[in-house]
Amino acid sequence: MNWNNVEGNWKEFKGRVKQQWGKLTDDDLARIEGRRDELEGLIQQRYGYAQDESRREIDTWLGRM
Repeated sequence: MNWNNVEGNWKEFKGRVKQQWGKLTDDDLARIEGRRDELEGLIQQRYGYAQDESRREIDTWLGRM
């Protein structure tokens, strides 16, 4: 799966994202609106990850979808 699928169907994927990264709030997910760079930034903030680590997390998650 690629990010375009997630972005295009963000409403469907918000629950899955929240399940994976529970520290993200509903307001966070609404603000992201499917933008990967926004998700990466919030994961970095909430979990204290480096940029490359948040990218790997998202890539791994996408691979499981």
